[in-house]
Amino acid sequence: MLLQHAACIQASLDAFFQADPAQALHFQPWQMESSPPSQPWLTTHLALFPITARTLAYCLQLVSSIGSQLSLLAKLAHLESSHLSLKLIEACLEGAIPHNLGNLSKLQYLDLGGNDLKSKSLQWASGLSSLQYLDLSGADLSNATDWVQVTFKLPPLLELHLSGCRLEDDPSFISVNSTKSLVVLDLSWNRFSSVPKSIFSLHGLVSIDLSENSLEGPIPDYFGNISFLEVLDFTNWNHLNSSIPNSLYSLNRLQFLSLSGNQLQGTISSAIGNLSSATYLDLSENQLNGQIPLSIGQLSSLEFFDVSENQLNGQIPLSIGELSSLELFDVSENQLNGTFPLSIGELSSLKYLDFGYNLLEGVVLETHFSNLTRLTTLAASQNQLRFEPNSSWIPPFQCERIELGHWHLGPKFPQWLKFQKKLSYLDISYAGISDVMPTWFLNLPTQFEYLNLSSNQLTGEISYLNVSNFVDLSSNRFIGPLPRVLPTLLFLILSNNSFSGSLFELLCNSSSRKRMEVLYIDKNLISGDIPDCWSHRQDLKILNLGSNILTGEIPPSLWRLNLTMLNLRNNTMFGELPSTLQNSPYLIMLDLSENHFSGSVPAWIGDKLSNLVILSLRSNNFDGHIPHKICDLQFLQNLDLAHNNIFGVIPKCFNNLSAMATTNKTDKKVYGDSFYRFSWSALLVLKGREDEYGSTLGLLTSMDLSANSLTGEIPKEIGSLVGLLSLNFSGNLLTGNIPDSIGNMELMESLDLSMNRLNGEIPPSFSNLNFLNHFNVSYNNLRGQIPTSTQLQSFDNLSYVGNHLWGPPLSKNCTSKGIPTDVANNGSSSEGSNVNSLYVSIALGFVMGFWGVVAPLFFIRSWSIAYYRKLDHICGKLYVFWAIMGM
Repeated sequence: MLLQHAACIQASLDAFFQADPAQALHFQPWQMESSPPSQPWLTTHLALFPITARTLAYCLQLVSSIGSQLSLLAKLAHLESSHLSLKLIEACLEGAIPHNLGNLSKLQYLDLGGNDLKSKSLQWASGLSSLQYLDLSGADLSNATDWVQVTFKLPPLLELHLSGCRLEDDPSFISVNSTKSLVVLDLSWNRFSSVPKSIFSLHGLVSIDLSENSLEGPIPDYFGNISFLEVLDFTNWNHLNSSIPNSLYSLNRLQFLSLSGNQLQGTISSAIGNLSSATYLDLSENQLNGQIPLSIGQLSSLEFFDVSENQLNGQIPLSIGELSSLELFDVSENQLNGTFPLSIGELSSLKYLDFGYNLLEGVVLETHFSNLTRLTTLAASQNQLRFEPNSSWIPPFQCERIELGHWHLGPKFPQWLKFQKKLSYLDISYAGISDVMPTWFLNLPTQFEYLNLSSNQLTGEISYLNVSNFVDLSSNRFIGPLPRVLPTLLFLILSNNSFSGSLFELLCNSSSRKRMEVLYIDKNLISGDIPDCWSHRQDLKILNLGSNILTGEIPPSLWRLNLTMLNLRNNTMFGELPSTLQNSPYLIMLDLSENHFSGSVPAWIGDKLSNLVILSLRSNNFDGHIPHKICDLQFLQNLDLAHNNIFGVIPKCFNNLSAMATTNKTDKKVYGDSFYRFSWSALLVLKGREDEYGSTLGLLTSMDLSANSLTGEIPKEIGSLVGLLSLNFSGNLLTGNIPDSIGNMELMESLDLSMNRLNGEIPPSFSNLNFLNHFNVSYNNLRGQIPTSTQLQSFDNLSYVGNHLWGPPLSKNCTSKGIPTDVANNGSSSEGSNVNSLYVSIALGFVMGFWGVVAPLFFIRSWSIAYYRKLDHICGKLYVFWAIMGM
């Protein structure tokens, strides 16, 4: 092989060394398939010949190290040309840049960007006296503290690109007599925490790129002195936190301004109208407030305007309609209100329109879109807008992306979508559509990449989904068997419908590998066993089949997947937990609740499923002890073993559950940096009720062991779980005192110890539980006074009933000794009270009996006649009875 590293062949061929045309073609490159001469010959004789770019590139392939490659180039310094340039971009070069490269005094263009180079000093570059363009992007210059002193002194240098060179602030900075020729300076992707002051001596700069650094503090006013500036970029990863300085608004030559991804505050000044040359303006992802100034309409050359993800309010100014060159308009994720202005319909050049996630309201008309013939993206979800065009309306645009979630588009399915021939991304969720899914929509010729029709009232059957990436049809009324899908589909969410039949057709109809990563079919009518054909679903990470009519045992092949979430809750499945479950070490959430699973809770859960955050085995038939190995689950935040047949004691080692023992909540373990964040959800029983949690799931911590047969005392170690928000030990056989340490769990919002055999007092430390909003200790053997706190007195009597407790909120009062007043009174007083109560009862009985029975006989004639007739009839029978007995 000619090259040891085949990947570098193309990159090296693209590299060129360009000499004067008169000096070319004397030395022809060898044919690629022939054997090249040896390297010693090359280094000895190459400099004797004028060479072409392709010849030199080929020769460089023969030299393995960067040192020998660039040393070879350095020997070509004898070439007399006024147009020398060297371009070796991403040519797989690595190692130190040789100093003798500085011998190329005629070199005008040097581009070594995108290689793995390094240099402890740039002193070698001082010899490049003719250099006009220098690009060392990607080289490690963290030790080259002389980069300013060298590069800023090169007299003819016009462009300097040092992106991603690990440059940092130089605390020993000394001002230099900078070149007046430099016009382009790229210091992006470095480690500056402040803008290098040496920049402000470069008054001829036209372009400055300081994006992707770690800049802090205010934007310096000095930029206003660089009057020729056309490009200024502070994008992302910076932390500039001032308002936008007025000096920037004076740069009337500025064409490109990006301040996105900082922490800028304050308002956008009306002086922004002075940026008369601006074509690109990006202020997104900051903390700007106030209104979009009317003067924005003065920027007649503006093509790109993005102020998304700020805190702007007020209305979208009507002057937007004056920006005839505008191609992108993004004001999404603010607090803008009012109506959608008609003037936007005048933007005939507009391609991208996004005003989603605001507070706009009112009616959108067809005329809003009348001139938007070039529109390709319409993103406006999460507003309170209504759009009901005429059924014959044909949009003037051909969009590729439409997002109108939470608009009112119904009740009919939008017919105008029929004319969107290029549509690949559609979100019309929560749109008030109550209609049968039209067949024309399912038969559109274009393939969707993303389709979200969730939370409408769509009905009908769906046999096939021509979507390549993401489908969400949840919370509709679809019926029939599950639809067939493309093998490339990554996300399929069909929750909360009435799909029926089995899983077999969807899961087992092909032996080819499927790419699906998220599958939600919960809350449907799917029946039968879960088929054992998961071996081709190796990419599946999240599986939710809860709340269906599934039966049988968990199939073995399901445990061959690298699942992070498995939800089979609320079905009729049975059997013991298979040992193959140990092959799912990445599980973060396991919910098998409300089934008929049996056997003991396996100890290997603590060993093999070490990443578990949520474990719910609620409402099954599990028995045996709680295995101590569960205490090894250091990430466990939610443990639910309630409503089983578990017996034995509560493990003291629960204090090792470190995720419950910290008050620093994080959702990173649940979601990580995953793209699946949006799809995580779980049903948890907290505060006595079952709720579904999604985005806040990682911040919740709970333990529920209720309705089992646990015995013994509550271990005092439980009090170390200071991060718990909910604790439920109710409905067991627990005895002994309530540990005083529970009072240390100050974040507790729900505590239920009811229906046990606990005795003693409610610990005084419970007065520290200031966040309690659900509390129950009823039906125990507790006695004494209820501690006084802001929370304990806010619960009703049902929280304390079935004990021997007194004090507020109970109706019994307490003496200073903490004894109920009815017990503290002497015996005679108590006896007298009882006698008086007897007399009162007799009197009340007489009155009620008289007025309820006797009085009507006197005052209601029909009653009295009927009464005496009945009495006469009874007396007649008695007379006959005694007469017969007397005979």
